Amino acid sequence: MVRPGEKPVAPPLRAGVNVRLIRDRLGSEFGRILAVGCGSGLEALALAQEFKSKVVGIDLDPTGFNPEAAEKADLKKGDATQLEFSNEEFDLIYSCHALEHIPQFEKALREMGRVLRKGGGFFIETPNCARLIGYLGSETATWKQKIVWNWYDWKARWEGTFRNDLGAHAGFFSDELKKELEKVFGYSEEITLPYYLELYNPRASLIKGLDRSGLGKYLFPSIFFIGRK
Repeated sequence: MVRPGEKPVAPPLRAGVNVRLIRDRLGSEFGRILAVGCGSGLEALALAQEFKSKVVGIDLDPTGFNPEAAEKADLKKGDATQLEFSNEEFDLIYSCHALEHIPQFEKALREMGRVLRKGGGFFIETPNCARLIGYLGSETATWKQKIVWNWYDWKARWEGTFRNDLGAHAGFFSDELKKELEKVFGYSEEITLPYYLELYNPRASLIKGLDRSGLGKYLFPSIFFIGRK
């Protein structure tokens, strides 16, 4: 509950971009939405507010749930590899920066596919394993943290340990993630370029130039996929 004099909590900027991409490509009629690896729950809050849907968010660590988000979305402890939901229970699966933290990510994807109804949609984001630099767009990290995190990434690459299964949270290569998604859902569309064009709209010419030159593959810190089952 927001106390008198307090401002309502604002979901991350990227959540608004994600919502617009979902609306443009999948519509806005979702009875039930599942947010896998929901973290604080603020993105689940954005989904609930924008789509007026019943949103369930799960995360292994429930201690970080935002109280206001928990009022608008059903946030609970849950394991992505063992979802406690019925088959085809949800109309949309939403998962951002979660798969790279799950050792058995293939099992988690199969579980997402199981609980998604036929014709339902999904939106999935992970770090781009081909990135040369990351974290710059983080709304909560300090510049010192961003520099340190990039240094650890570069060090892990040098040592050959830049892998999810070794705790580096490296993410996925675009073609790798697309292949895994299509094993489960049957169809997926990469929308990395549309995401960054939306996020950095005033710099659209620069973003398009990076994409045309092939540099976007290495400079876009995350990759995004959307599709239907």
